[in-house]
Amino acid sequence: MRLESALRKHVEHLALEIGERHVRRPAALHAAEAFIRGTWAELGYDVTTQTYDAFGIASANLEITIRGTQPSAIVLVGAHYDTVDGSPGADDNASGVAALIEFARLIRNMNPVHSIRLVAFVNEEPPFFYFGEMGSRVYARAARARGDDITLMLSLEMLGCFRDVPGSQRYPPLLRYFYPNRGNFIAFVSNLRSRAALREVANRFARHSDVPVERLASPAIVPGVSWSDQLSFWREGYRALMVTDTAFYRYPHYHAATDTPEKLDYLRMARVVEGLAATLVELRLC
Repeated sequence: MRLESALRKHVEHLALEIGERHVRRPAALHAAEAFIRGTWAELGYDVTTQTYDAFGIASANLEITIRGTQPSAIVLVGAHYDTVDGSPGADDNASGVAALIEFARLIRNMNPVHSIRLVAFVNEEPPFFYFGEMGSRVYARAARARGDDITLMLSLEMLGCFRDVPGSQRYPPLLRYFYPNRGNFIAFVSNLRSRAALREVANRFARHSDVPVERLASPAIVPGVSWSDQLSFWREGYRALMVTDTAFYRYPHYHAATDTPEKLDYLRMARVVEGLAATLVELRLC
């Protein structure tokens, strides 16, 4: 299967050939940036770069756009390409970046309703997360200042772990009573303000993919709900949601040296990416 193989190839390049990538390893961080930029350029896209310094290291958000029939309305899809210290970051978050790259291939000849903007974010992980100069925070502030009409932001945060064993899925307190105990689904998570968009995205995805889907609209205080780039867009008043395999609630190698490419389920990951691509093209958010 071409998509499955392509996703595996991207994850392996980021996690094995480049490896751990963050401002304390700037050569690796810049290699990941160059890989994403070069891959998109080979597909014929003009890649826009937003640069800033973080801890004295040049850092870049990368952006491409597929123009829609309503071009001023934007659905933004983002994934961070940095890792934590000590981890090669296969699931977190080479999996999200691999999906972002393949969206550029899958959607380029389609005719989306909204313009689809794909953004690879730098510096999501600590020490930047939440209070620091996250790449998505820098980007979202600039988008708001420009007046960008971002109707929805989707954050791709770990897409490669699927587990069929009973008891393989954990949750924040109380949620385990309402959701499956097997980690074989993809989750869509939003804050309360974004719940209508969450419902539309999850329903459309379910029509395009046989991967089970669960959704949660919750206050951001629930552990894990705000722990990715969607937070930056919530702070600027945009609707946003996270697409995730639920990270540490399922994946035992989260933020570890053992987060390596052979741990991922590329077949189910490909089915998620195909379903999301079809969903993005037909979204009609107000």
